[in-house]
Amino acid sequence: MDGITIALSKGRIFEETLPLLAAAGIEPLENPETSRKLIIPTTRADVRVVIVRATDAPTYVQYGAADIGVAGKDVLLEHGGDGLYQPLDLKIARCRMMVAIPAGFDYANAVRQGARLKVATKYIRIAREHFAAKGVHVDLIKLYGSMELAPLAGLADAIVDLVSTGSTLKANNLVAIEHIIDISSRLIVNQAALKLKREKIVPILDAIASVVGSGAVESCAVKS
Repeated sequence: MDGITIALSKGRIFEETLPLLAAAGIEPLENPETSRKLIIPTTRADVRVVIVRATDAPTYVQYGAADIGVAGKDVLLEHGGDGLYQPLDLKIARCRMMVAIPAGFDYANAVRQGARLKVATKYIRIAREHFAAKGVHVDLIKLYGSMELAPLAGLADAIVDLVSTGSTLKANNLVAIEHIIDISSRLIVNQAALKLKREKIVPILDAIASVVGSGAVESCAVKS
């Protein structure tokens, strides 16, 4: 396809990206929440949107199945970001990557004594690098569902997860005790596409950047 393909995930990222795309004159003609289509046409004949899992967006862009995409910094850190140009922090879906523990667990003392902690997370790479930098010994347990359940069920001593308001943690008697990194969604671009389709891609990037620079779009994306 000579046109532009944009990879987006359903839900909050899709909704929060709409005003950014609108600035470039791009509006999807169908809502992915109600449509069964995975490739959605837009108001521009040369631009289409493909609906992917949030964790797959970098892969689609990296291998050229999409020219542009939107992915959280958490996803990009786990993916590795190879072959991706990341020109813009969209300042949407803002959260924090945190270490959280059950209320009452003496994390500081366990770390000080060199205990080997069991940590549940879907962000294995981020967690491994964080604890390695601190010299803390951990066994990482990969989960895909609700992280909060792991300490409650005795599966883990701590979790590494995204946190926004902290209400989900509080409801499950967990406490965020260590900040790892701030998270927001980023615009990602296939490097080869940027060269081959520069005349089409750059105006889209510039239009999105103008909206982000004005501070017109900002919100948070996760429940925790």
